[in-house]
Amino acid sequence: MMHRVLHRSLCTITESTTTTSIKSISQDLYKEVNLKTLVEKFKKACEIDRFRKKTGIYEDTVRRLAGAKRFRWVRDIIEHQKNYSDISNEGFSARLITLYGKSGMHRHAHKLFDEMPQKNCDRTVLSLNALLAAYLHSKKFDVVEQLFKDLPVQLSVKPDLVSYNTFIKALLEKGSFESAVSVVEEMEKNGVNTDLITFNTLLDGLYSKGRFEDGEKLWEKLGEKNVVPDIRTYNARLLGLAVVKKTGEAIEFFEEMKKKGVKPDLFSLNALIKGFVNEGNLDEAKKWYDAVGKSEYDPNKATYAIIVPFLCEKGDLKTALEMVKEIFNNRCRVDASLLQLVVDKLVSESMVTEAKEIVERGKTNSSGRYKLNLPGDE
Repeated sequence: MMHRVLHRSLCTITESTTTTSIKSISQDLYKEVNLKTLVEKFKKACEIDRFRKKTGIYEDTVRRLAGAKRFRWVRDIIEHQKNYSDISNEGFSARLITLYGKSGMHRHAHKLFDEMPQKNCDRTVLSLNALLAAYLHSKKFDVVEQLFKDLPVQLSVKPDLVSYNTFIKALLEKGSFESAVSVVEEMEKNGVNTDLITFNTLLDGLYSKGRFEDGEKLWEKLGEKNVVPDIRTYNARLLGLAVVKKTGEAIEFFEEMKKKGVKPDLFSLNALIKGFVNEGNLDEAKKWYDAVGKSEYDPNKATYAIIVPFLCEKGDLKTALEMVKEIFNNRCRVDASLLQLVVDKLVSESMVTEAKEIVERGKTNSSGRYKLNLPGDE
């Protein structure tokens, strides 16, 4: 009896110590600035079984390396995983395929998929979905379509809801709108029920590309399929109305959302700003931008990308300048081209002092430096 109690206590202590050490290792990796050292530390940490189950730190590390275009090091840490017995576990291998995909390294993802049988690793719909997602992330939409048709037959695997949703997304991205919509019928024929993600993907793809009538037909089907729309569904239609310049209907729909208890978010407000920009209505666009300031949300990269070029086009450089200062003060990371546009416009209107101020602030910006050029400056 005493032996069992002692054994249990020791196991608890060991488990607690391991948890603490993994937590501290993860924190150390998050804080590591030198990417080469990060790779070395990461590979060392992988020797701990429980560390290899931590999907978050894997994703964060790969994202940082890929963001810095250190694709050789991404390959280094993912290939290193083949040293462990986990590689024969399909869930683990599928995770690695997904990581390659999120880095845009679709060839490496496919190579790993092909190697799975040699590693005594089954390939079911789980790894099929990981490979489809890898090509989707890598923007190889034609390949997603081809693999969706070929692999289920080769592997004797039946596509599931995730497979179909990925396939639909790829078709929409490549502009095959009719084909994407027709997949819903194919799903039903094959006994796979659509879900909210299916409809959100389709509605977003159709409405955002100006296929308003197609979006409306699908919107009508939501009730038939007993699909309850969420904020993303409403935002898709709101954006659709904005794209085709139906701002009056968009505002009515915005109010209808609130009545139905669906709380508008920043995407909703951005859609309304976009609608008035598309209609060329400066006052209303600024009014809805002010509504963002009065909400619980801060303007984001998309907000500024919609309104700042419009302000420049309309010659409202005073407001454009204020927004650039906001971008710096709120530590919002935008594309350098957006700031350069404002600088160029200011110089063209002889507001050189203001343009210089943006260029100088860009050099020392704490959330990321911008290399901006002052036109005519040697």
